[in-house]
Amino acid sequence: MSTAQIFLLGAIAGATIFLGLPIGRMRSLGPNARAGLSSLATGILVFLFWDVMSNAVDPIDTSIHASDWGKVAELSVLGIVGFVAGLMSLVYYDAWMKERTGRRSSPLIGPGAAAIDEFAERRQFDLANPAIRLSFLIAIGIGVHNFGEGLAIGQAATAIGFGLHNATEGFGICGPLSGAGIIPSWRLLALLGVIGGLPTFLGTVVGQAWTSDALSVVFFTIAGGSILYVVQELFAVNRKYGHPVLVSWLLVAGILLGFATDFVVTAAGV
Repeated sequence: MSTAQIFLLGAIAGATIFLGLPIGRMRSLGPNARAGLSSLATGILVFLFWDVMSNAVDPIDTSIHASDWGKVAELSVLGIVGFVAGLMSLVYYDAWMKERTGRRSSPLIGPGAAAIDEFAERRQFDLANPAIRLSFLIAIGIGVHNFGEGLAIGQAATAIGFGLHNATEGFGICGPLSGAGIIPSWRLLALLGVIGGLPTFLGTVVGQAWTSDALSVVFFTIAGGSILYVVQELFAVNRKYGHPVLVSWLLVAGILLGFATDFVVTAAGV
């Protein structure tokens, strides 16, 4: 397969994330539907956490079986650093944003309808809003994870399973928005899709030219740490809905959906 064809596969696999994003535009969702979508998103992200950490551990496992203890030590240190960086960077960022939000004044500047329209446009991208901020953090975590998947596409030249797998990630990104009753603009959805999907293509480019266990471990553990943070935040959000049975069933459904698409990746020969 030519380099151009491999790059095309990576672009297609990354673009499939946009298939799930339009669900965020659904209007008139009741409290149960919002709770369900948020819980489904949480389940998908729980699976993704397992997925990225499994991918991060695989090279270390291989090195242990080969008794290459120097490489085991190297990859283990990189994995620990990546995981702590992915988790704690979001912890500190969120704390900083909350402190900054507490000090900010009203962004509604100017008289009349023009100011109201300007405010409506701005608040779609207002990271002071917890739901919007969480969606951005999910997109970033998924993007780092997809860079790692892109490395695999670049090395193995297959993207069928990854494309289906990535299609479910749009649900995960939109979960906090739907849960908060926010109907995102197409512009916001496009930005979130680029953040989450473009790294698949970039990873394909890098993976086609260069193979590195160390790079894979770093990116997968960074993704694992960041996804763990947003899962923790989503669990807190889901508890506020007060529908424990519904939330639990949709959480299970999200996890099973993640595994189902992962099995497709395996069946595709990845």
